[in-house]
Amino acid sequence: MSQAQMPQAYVIEVSDRTAGIVVSDSRGFCFFSSDRAFDGLDGGYFGSARAAERAVRAHLQQRREVGGRATRG
Repeated sequence: MSQAQMPQAYVIEVSDRTAGIVVSDSRGFCFFSSDRAFDGLDGGYFGSARAAERAVRAHLQQRREVGGRATRG
């Protein structure tokens, strides 16, 4: 396999947490969660590593908003 064909992998960290990694293949960038909070995105494909990072950040923000509403009386 030549250098140009080697898959790329990136760690995605948000708020001091390792959310997971994205690995490139012929379909795009596949996300593999390493924290249960991000399991909803596990196996998802994105157009770029940056798009996956944005999705992880949005997912975390949504979880915070839902959690905040659940605890308010």
